[in-house]
Amino acid sequence: MKKNRPVNLDISTIKLPITAYVSILHRISGIFLFAGVAFLLWMLDISLRSAEGFEQVKAIGASPLCQFILWAVLAGLAYHLVAGIRHLIMDLGVGETLKGGQLGAKLVVVIATVLIILAGVWVW
Repeated sequence: MKKNRPVNLDISTIKLPITAYVSILHRISGIFLFAGVAFLLWMLDISLRSAEGFEQVKAIGASPLCQFILWAVLAGLAYHLVAGIRHLIMDLGVGETLKGGQLGAKLVVVIATVLIILAGVWVW
């Protein structure tokens, strides 16, 4: 093995294809959803304890911070769902070529963006 191989350690100069970004964001959204479910379960737990707890959750849900968190969880869910469907379609053998993968990745970005905007309209 050559000892004088070029090594590129500057992440900002590495040009990844759109398929890589979509895949990386799919993994990140899955991790984010795992944390978001904890918040949603906490709200569910408080709301089911009593009528006062339900009113408390309604008050918390009316705050802009909580609305932002709910929108962020819905955005993560929308992206993860769309990217997951893309992976399932690719498992069926559709879009496995370079062009097909790039088209699928672009469709994921467009469809997820529309769903995220719709989630924002719904939350606010």
